[in-house]
Amino acid sequence: MQRARANLVLVAALLAGAAVSRARAQDWAALVRDPAARVRWIDADRLEVTPSHGGAARVVSVPELDRAGPARPPASAPAAPSAPAPPAPSMPGPAPGPEPALPPAAAALGGPHAWSPDRRFVVAWEVERAQDHPVHAVESSPQDRVEPRLRTIQYLKPGDRIERRWPRLFRADGTEVPVDRASFAEPWSNDGLRWAADSRSFTFLHNARGHQVLRLVSVDAASGAARTVVEERSDTFVDYAHKSWVHWLGEDELLWMGERDGWNHLYLVDVPAGGVPRQVTAGRWMVRAVERVDFERRELLLRVMGIDPAQDPYHEHFVRVPVDGGEPVRLTEGDGTHELLWSPDGAWYVDTWSRVDLAPVRELRRASDGALLAELGRADASALVAEGWTWPERVVAKGRDGSTDVWGVLWRPRGSAADGTVRPVVECIYAGPQDFHVPKAFAPWHGQRAIADAGFVVAMVDGMGTNWRGKRFHDVCWKNLRDSGLPDHVAWLRAAAATRPWMDMSRVGIYGGSAGGQSALRAMLDFPDVYRVGVADCGCHDNRMDKIWWNELWMGWPVDESYARSSNVTDAARLQGRLMLVVGELDDNVDPSSTLQVSAALVRAGKDHELVVIPGAGHGAAETPYGSMKRLGFLRRHLLGDG
Repeated sequence: MQRARANLVLVAALLAGAAVSRARAQDWAALVRDPAARVRWIDADRLEVTPSHGGAARVVSVPELDRAGPARPPASAPAAPSAPAPPAPSMPGPAPGPEPALPPAAAALGGPHAWSPDRRFVVAWEVERAQDHPVHAVESSPQDRVEPRLRTIQYLKPGDRIERRWPRLFRADGTEVPVDRASFAEPWSNDGLRWAADSRSFTFLHNARGHQVLRLVSVDAASGAARTVVEERSDTFVDYAHKSWVHWLGEDELLWMGERDGWNHLYLVDVPAGGVPRQVTAGRWMVRAVERVDFERRELLLRVMGIDPAQDPYHEHFVRVPVDGGEPVRLTEGDGTHELLWSPDGAWYVDTWSRVDLAPVRELRRASDGALLAELGRADASALVAEGWTWPERVVAKGRDGSTDVWGVLWRPRGSAADGTVRPVVECIYAGPQDFHVPKAFAPWHGQRAIADAGFVVAMVDGMGTNWRGKRFHDVCWKNLRDSGLPDHVAWLRAAAATRPWMDMSRVGIYGGSAGGQSALRAMLDFPDVYRVGVADCGCHDNRMDKIWWNELWMGWPVDESYARSSNVTDAARLQGRLMLVVGELDDNVDPSSTLQVSAALVRAGKDHELVVIPGAGHGAAETPYGSMKRLGFLRRHLLGDG
């Protein structure tokens, strides 16, 4: 009876073209009460909601609309997006019949070999092999034998000789068409080859080593002449690993992603003409990802960040954007970070949004215009709070420049919501430039709570140098990984403590792993008046010792003096506080020697520290039960005076 009444209310609202009021949607709200409830579409018009506690599933019937009736969007309104389309193929479909035998000269080169659609040309690859760079580790205590075991992996580091590939073009009769390499001579990669449907040219994506040029190159099949279709350039770095996207809309146009105006946006490229592409999205916000391309309607469904200036800039929202110009259509509104669950026909979606300090809200919305049809429910965290669970606190303060907003979160111990007890502060740090790292969505448990519940105020901050706040914000990390946003973290901590007397800034510790391990030690070296205790786990303490792709992207190539300037080994003798170094003997992500070289520098300088090597552990050794125990014990001993 309740479900039937809810259906009638929803039908009336849809036919009137209005959203169901919150008061009239109480029956819907009863369907979803907890943040982990599973929602799935059964078909185009029915939702199934299953409580996380294992109760019976409920079916919500979204009314079948008369597509010709008043509920249909007016002709001027954009139609609902279709179901997700597969991505455009990188090459046209193969021509009928088997591929010809490869000319001997092409067969002698590397693959994959790519025939033109008309079978008159084939591209092969000249390959220069990467150097060997073995990294050895001793497994001291194998489970299957008494003797230790030597493990060896190939692990290129910054400055090493990499594999390089260049396209070579041949006619079917075996004669070679020399290709001009000037525009792609020094590659990090040359890949993504695509033949034009008329077989007159092929394109590929050139990523120059040093990552300051990302270029789409077109090669004329008849002459071998190469031209630039579109390119991204930067005096610092082009974030190819997270902000590159090429999508062909046909033979003559494609979509391109880039940061040429300082924000990550999309551009429409006229392939035959080349030149300056036309901007599809614009503004002081970022395209996080392209979720869907609707070829027929020439529309894009985008996941975006920073589009609402009144909200946290890291909140993920969704918009629909016409390729040929026009304002984005907002599909999400709530002050939080969003995820969408689409109905099979793409006409409806469930928008689930939350914040660390707001339990999830679920809304049913119409795809054509993003209109709210009904609030399906709000998760209730009162049972958690009754058990002593404390809400995380979002804090925004100005960074090092006094004008840029810096966002972070504080966690307090269980049962301390109304407690004014002064407690030491421990920062959890990870400042890798590939992303942002402070949690944004609601969760009953974040790992930081394990530290907070031991009697600390735990903080986490995204400072300058991390991703998704615009190019200027991001560029702080270039040739400067030692920075780690730490001047912003210190300014944020001091601002937070100024209005929170329960934060004891005379007792501040810090911990982190991997890039966070590098940052944790760097905090103690550069800000010893703030950070007095630290635990650095599996840190990439010298970027010359770490994996090649991650470090050359942010630190550049060739290797120069900036690498030494960012090295914790170089500055280890400046240590003043209490430091624990943790490393797994079998770490194959960051060379374990990076931690041991810091320890050796500290020994040479006569600096007391603790070194914990965990037998059999890999990357993230401080997250193992033993490593976590050692880390927490060290923080308690030196910040709380325990033991």
